[in-house]
Amino acid sequence: MTQQMALEGGPSLERIARGEGLALCASGSWTARFAPALERLVNEAEKIGETKPNVFIDVSGISRLDTFGAWLIERLRRNLGQDGAEARIAGLSTDYASLVDEVRQVGDDGPAPRRRGSLRAPIERLGRTMYAFVDDIVALISMMGAVLAGLGRIVIRPTSFRLTSTVHHLEQVCWNAVPIILLITFLIGCIVAQQGIFHFRKFGADVFVVDMLGVLVLRELGVLLVAIMVAGRSGSAYTAELGSMKMREEIDALRTMGFDPIDVLIVPRLIALVLAVPILTFLGAMAALYGGGLVAWLYGGVDPEAFLLRLRDAISIDHFTVGMIKAPVMAAVIGIVACVEGLAVQGSAESLGRHTTASVVKSIFFVIVMDGVFAIFFAGIGI
Repeated sequence: MTQQMALEGGPSLERIARGEGLALCASGSWTARFAPALERLVNEAEKIGETKPNVFIDVSGISRLDTFGAWLIERLRRNLGQDGAEARIAGLSTDYASLVDEVRQVGDDGPAPRRRGSLRAPIERLGRTMYAFVDDIVALISMMGAVLAGLGRIVIRPTSFRLTSTVHHLEQVCWNAVPIILLITFLIGCIVAQQGIFHFRKFGADVFVVDMLGVLVLRELGVLLVAIMVAGRSGSAYTAELGSMKMREEIDALRTMGFDPIDVLIVPRLIALVLAVPILTFLGAMAALYGGGLVAWLYGGVDPEAFLLRLRDAISIDHFTVGMIKAPVMAAVIGIVACVEGLAVQGSAESLGRHTTASVVKSIFFVIVMDGVFAIFFAGIGI
């Protein structure tokens, strides 16, 4: 069988001992046509190579090589190069060098990790997680600086501002989002009022639900709900759009034509988001108060006139101001996170889905963190 393959230009893998090392001399045709024979040769070489510390793979005698053969050579190199051993490929012709390099980049994650102690593995995972978190923070700061530079260029040259693009995105993230924002905030206001009345009634303090509803909606719940919904709706859309452009090399085409992607793609989206979220926050707060007032009237027996009088006494302009100050900051955070994740997409659908999911999760996380920071800050200054 071996002689027949040799006559047909079939593959061979000769093993030659060199001191403490081992030389593997490959020759013949390493193509998918001889797949069973190649698999057998490589498997045998991997077993023998376990006893040799260093391996030299000579491929100068290979006459034909395709992707299957290149992958087997690379697999042989990886498996023989474990546990401190060294495995090198030599004699590779220029015709096949690029093919082997491409195969080497596929799944080159190193040898499979060995089982480690119960303490080392969690610490390693924690370290990798912290490193990824720091890397995300650096990317966000870098994007923030690029956006500020883009805004500076607009201030210097107002004619470079893309008004049409900004209005288009404003329609997408604001006007088209109004129905779902009003519906969700209305229902949340109804639920908060119902639960408040149900528990306050035990103490004969039904009317205090107005105080709770007014302060909670204007300071915290209104802006937080709107920001989370915007992150899931518009933030994911931004990531998907930019990621698709990255996959189709449209962003590279913009750079080739002399346009800055930050000015063309990022700045209009961020400006639209910063304008839209305060508007949606105001509308959402009004819808939540309306829903709460409706439930207080129908379920709690609080007349609308009494509800409004109590609401006027319970809240002040400071509560409304706190919510409106939070809104544009949270919008900027959502937009920056979404754009960073969109530009990080690689050339696959899996990467697009992974970064879109990461965009929503990270946006919601940073929104909640910023809400906590604002709560501590406003409490510290007495608002």
